[in-house]
Amino acid sequence: MKYSGKTAVVTGAASGIGRALVLDLAARGAHVAASDVDKKGLAATVDEAARSGSRVLAYELDVADRGAVLQHAEEVRAEFGDVNLVINNAGVALGATVEQMTWENYDWLMGINLGGVVNGTKAFLPHLIESGDGALVNISSVFGFVGMPTQSAYNAAKFAVRGFTEALRQEMIIARRPVTVHCVHPGGINTNIARNARTSDALGIDPERQARDFSRIARTSPEPMPTSSTRSRACSGRDTKASSRAAPAG
Repeated sequence: MKYSGKTAVVTGAASGIGRALVLDLAARGAHVAASDVDKKGLAATVDEAARSGSRVLAYELDVADRGAVLQHAEEVRAEFGDVNLVINNAGVALGATVEQMTWENYDWLMGINLGGVVNGTKAFLPHLIESGDGALVNISSVFGFVGMPTQSAYNAAKFAVRGFTEALRQEMIIARRPVTVHCVHPGGINTNIARNARTSDALGIDPERQARDFSRIARTSPEPMPTSSTRSRACSGRDTKASSRAAPAG
């Protein structure tokens, strides 16, 4: 896809992968609808992206709120016209064993990591089809391939995103819809997901220490590498080290 003049939608845009996507898309000439629940971080992303000259707008959005996502899709369509690219990136993390995990925390994570992807896909799919040149990208994780202790809820959501997206891709091909569908599985990307994660008190994990440990082993930056040196390992997960207190990979 040539991005210049196209409209892209990115969730979880206040930091990390989402922020890097917004900046890169804007630099390539795309107009971007960027959303997040973190108003301050989102504003910083949009302010920097707008320096490229592209039209970049901020939307405060909880992707777990289905009604809000449906309304967001209509607002973006009305504001920008065609919607060509949607990246369902927003995600959170939870560290807890199945025994220790509360229903509240489980519902919180699944509502964002799986519900947010489904909400965003369903809300924007008609607009992507209508554009005649649509692309949908759902962010899973290497934890969508392998289960890890203390990551049962995160694993469940990311496995589900993978299955949901693979099924949709086949549906679009069978129906000959003008939408390409992609599922991305980042490895150890150094973002704020570990710092903002919820953890079970019973694990005895210090959140600040967990964030420092994650930053040390997650050696890949969310910012794009120079084209001449870009390698596929960024999404291969080879930099990810597993432990019994493993933090989410992406």
